Amino acid sequence: MISPEQVFKAYDVRGTVPDQLDADLSRAIGGAFARFVGRGQVIVARDMRESSPELSRAFIAGALAEGATVSDIGLASTDLAYFASGKLDSPAAMFTASHNPANYNGIKMCLAGARPIGQDTGLKEIQQITGELLAESHQNGSAEKAIAQAEADGRLIYVDLVDAYASHVHSFVDLSALKELKVVADVANGMGALVVPKVFAKLPFDLTVLFPELDGHFPNHPADPIQPENLVDLQAAVVKLHADVGLAFDGDADRVFLVDEKAEPVSGSLTTALVAAAMLEKHPGATILYNLICSKVVPETIFEHGGIAVRTRVGHSFIKEVMAQTGAVFGGEHSGHYYFRDNYRADSGLIAAMVVLELMSKSGKPLSELLAPYKRYSDSGELNTRVADPAAAVEALAARFEAEGLSVDRLDGVTADGGSWWCNLRPSNTEPLLRCNVEAATPQECSARVEQVLAMVRELAS
Repeated sequence: MISPEQVFKAYDVRGTVPDQLDADLSRAIGGAFARFVGRGQVIVARDMRESSPELSRAFIAGALAEGATVSDIGLASTDLAYFASGKLDSPAAMFTASHNPANYNGIKMCLAGARPIGQDTGLKEIQQITGELLAESHQNGSAEKAIAQAEADGRLIYVDLVDAYASHVHSFVDLSALKELKVVADVANGMGALVVPKVFAKLPFDLTVLFPELDGHFPNHPADPIQPENLVDLQAAVVKLHADVGLAFDGDADRVFLVDEKAEPVSGSLTTALVAAAMLEKHPGATILYNLICSKVVPETIFEHGGIAVRTRVGHSFIKEVMAQTGAVFGGEHSGHYYFRDNYRADSGLIAAMVVLELMSKSGKPLSELLAPYKRYSDSGELNTRVADPAAAVEALAARFEAEGLSVDRLDGVTADGGSWWCNLRPSNTEPLLRCNVEAATPQECSARVEQVLAMVRELAS
């Protein structure tokens, strides 16, 4: 029997199909989710992966068996699923493995109003109930028979929210201010192929979509835009078409990375700074969140524009919790996740893209010129090192940094600040890896500090 422990991670369910995640396990998770949220209405959505229809139908059967009613919104981006959860005020489950390869799938779950579920806010309980249900006889039998009966009884309905979602995205900008910009979107055969054309349909932009066929095998390139090699096609198209901006979406289209008109990639930190400035123009004095691996330019920008900057741990459940506590209007992560208070505190790459396009339209400036004031530092990107015990490595590194007189904090892993440079090292949630980010005032210092820090890590790993 497949074990739930293999697929329940820090923020979601994720695993390879069918050896780690199959229909039987998905059905049990559906029942566990319904039981955990109180057996009311549950929203279910899925991406374009080959395994998603079978897994999502099994999940639905499990939820129905526990007495829940289900609204199936069908094919969706993850931010569309969050929108559905907020608009219908119901818990939701989105079948996706985001940027992972084709043989993976998973489930992102949230409470009503798109409130997050993480290890400390429900996932442990859902995992425990899943284990119990796997052995119960009522989880057996025909899923399709149970679904057919629920359709007849009205406990399973099918809902199309794509148009409502597009209107919601539009509400974040002044549509009358938008200009005829040339935009290229690389959706990488992912769910952006569904939502990007819908959102852009009635806007004045000249949109070209790369790889618009929904295909969970990702035949053109992996749907992981944080990796530079996956931006090559978009960069070439921006140059060829003389586009004003390129947008690269991941597989479930909740993240976006930008490419400027010179085909230069834009980091998640720079996009966070740019969107933060725009949001503070609309909400003077507001609180803005940023995670601790964002560039120092982000809090500097927030302060310069009269906002309140709040630093958070990495991860959507932590950011959404702090947004609720502080009333922040916006939060950004270096990984390309952008959270908006008025989007039920959920992340949306398309909303972030719209804010940037509005800023470009109003200023009349190319994206590279808008970004120039924010290019103050040099960063390493995320560097991963395999170590036997990541948690122990973090403790040892913290002691080393403190011994060298650096300012150290332990909000998430260990962050050491040397004034002209800083680094963060934190354990991966899913693998025996230590994740390292370094930033410095110059490329030369950044390279030197990377070598210094990685030498410490290699010493610990040996």
